[in-house]
Parts: sequence; C-alpha cells; structure tokens
Amino acid sequence: MSLSSSAFAFSASSFSFKATLPKTPARFYFQNPLPSIRRLSRKLYPVKATVLHENDDEQIVVQESFPSTSPPGSGIEQVGESRVNSSSSGLERWVIKVEQSVNIFLTDSVIKILDTLYHDRDYARFFVLETIARVPYFAFISVLHLYESFGWWRRADYLKVHFAESWNEMHHLLIMEELGGNSWWFDRFLAQHIAVFYYFMTVFMYALSPRMAYHFSECVESHAFETYDKFINAKGDELKKKPAPEVAIKYYTGGDLYLFDEFQTTRAPCSQRPKIDNLYGVFVNIRDDEAEHCKTMKACQTHGNLRSPHSYEDGFDDMLDCTILEADCEGIVDCIKKSFTTNQVKQTEAVERNR
Repeated sequence: MSLSSSAFAFSASSFSFKATLPKTPARFYFQNPLPSIRRLSRKLYPVKATVLHENDDEQIVVQESFPSTSPPGSGIEQVGESRVNSSSSGLERWVIKVEQSVNIFLTDSVIKILDTLYHDRDYARFFVLETIARVPYFAFISVLHLYESFGWWRRADYLKVHFAESWNEMHHLLIMEELGGNSWWFDRFLAQHIAVFYYFMTVFMYALSPRMAYHFSECVESHAFETYDKFINAKGDELKKKPAPEVAIKYYTGGDLYLFDEFQTTRAPCSQRPKIDNLYGVFVNIRDDEAEHCKTMKACQTHGNLRSPHSYEDGFDDMLDCTILEADCEGIVDCIKKSFTTNQVKQTEAVERNR
C-alpha cells in the first residue's frame, strides 16, 4: 500500500510539472543538433533580445539568463578559468573594435564620394544608395543557402527576414526610378558597378565574420536614415505639395503587407500601417524603413538573436510536443569545425547502436 501511494505521488508530481510548463515558443528557438559545449550552454540558458522604450527611442538590449554562480572547484581552478575567460573576452573586444573601425572607414569613404558627386542631385543620390543598400541581403541569403547545401546551417527566420529586407529595398529603388533618379547613364553605371563589387565583398565578409558584415550593413543603413532625415527636414514643405508615386502607394497601402511586417523585427505584426498622402509621406516611410533595418542589423550582430516577427504567433502553442531542429554556425570556419564534430558523434552513436 505504501509502495502504491509512493508511485501515485511520484506520478502526480510528474503530471503537475508537465501541466505547469509555460506555453511559449521560446523553448524551440535555440534548438541545435550540432553537438558543441558552447551551443549546449546557449540552449540551456538562451540569449533573449528585448526592446526598451524610453522617450520614444528604441534600444535592443541583449539579456543573458546565465546563472551568476560558478561551478564548484578549487580556488586555483577558478582563478585560472577567470584569467582564460578575461583574455578571451579581451581578444574578442579587440577583434570587434578592428572590425568596426574597418567598416566605419569604408562607409566614410563611400559617403565622401557620394557627397562629391551628388551634392545637388538628391534623387540620383537616392537611386545609388538604394541600389547599394539591397546588395547585402542578397549576399547574406547566398551564403546561407550555400551553408544549407552542405548541411551546415538551417534557420528559416534569417532567410525570411533578409528576403523581406531586400524586397523593401527593391521598392525603395523602384520609387527612386519613378522619380527620375536613374535618368543619367553615369548614375546607372556607377551604382551597378559599386553593387557588383559590394556583393562579392559582403559575401567574403559574411563568410569570414557575420558580425562584421552585419555591422557594415548597419553603417550603410544608418547613413541612409540620416540622408533621408536631412532631406525631409530641408524640403518637407515642397514634398507635401507633390503627389506620391504609384509604386509607393501600391507597396505601402496594398492589401497584403506580410513582407512589410516581416522585416519589422522590433514590432509586432500589423502594429504599423503606413499612411501615404503625398511625396512627403513616402519619404517619411522610407526613412522609417531604414531605421528598422538598422535595428535588425544591430540585433543580428548577436549570433542567433534574429527571429521572424511571425514566429511569435499563436501557431506555436499547438506545437508544444514537437521538436524543431536547427543547425547553426558562425562563419565558414565554425561551420567546417562543427561538421567534423557532428560526423564523429554520428559515427560514435552508430557504433554504440550496433553493439
């Protein structure tokens, strides 16, 4: 009788534990089949991105839920481990500083060229900017598809968001073309050749260091935001008297805005609906789009931090018993290293099953 009671108590406690599991999609977000101590720790203590709203300014803050307690061990081991961690973090900070310095130098160089060539031709400058601005998303998707082909990577959210970003930039480009920004042969020639060079440079950079590539894209989008903001402040009254281009009206006020919501990674889907009354409203929306791109590129610099806005919908509540396996890696070096580790683990598991 006591054995039966004990078994019933254990079963009831187990049922209670299962019933109180929170129904949240967060438990699926960092699943990774690639065996790695580092990735295992990320799965147990996921990194979460939150958005703080203070005085209408949005900041993406990365909060880590790692426990503050250190594993048991002797004092000498803890001191040695802290020294290794501090030296590793110091090296990483130095690498990040070098990457960002290179990106800022490259961005400033391009800005000086554009300032010299287009100081009095706004629409032509915007045409060149939009031709260049959509290139990184093509490069990101190309590299990620390559990784998928080798089985190194599988995270659908990145592909969805980056495609939505390229779709948004394409419509910016169509708007500038309708406004006559591409009327000169020289402008088309310059924009297209810069775009080709920029594509291969971004592919190489993204394969080497995704963090560096995302920061460089953030610098480009930040410059685009500042350019449109200055233009709106300088010529706002004039823009309010002009009609909006037809392509802008169709894109921003069309029936299906799924892709428009997809790159708004700091907002809930359907929470922002553009209003187009005149050309001023068009440029305000373009400027706001560039701000969203900046936030997304900033969030991407923390590996594994990007989530599609539509991933948080109620559909995940019906998938609590499912497991979403996602392969992941940081750059081509990490991908190759994890591929060898995965093969070794699979061989070990196969040997154990055959015993």
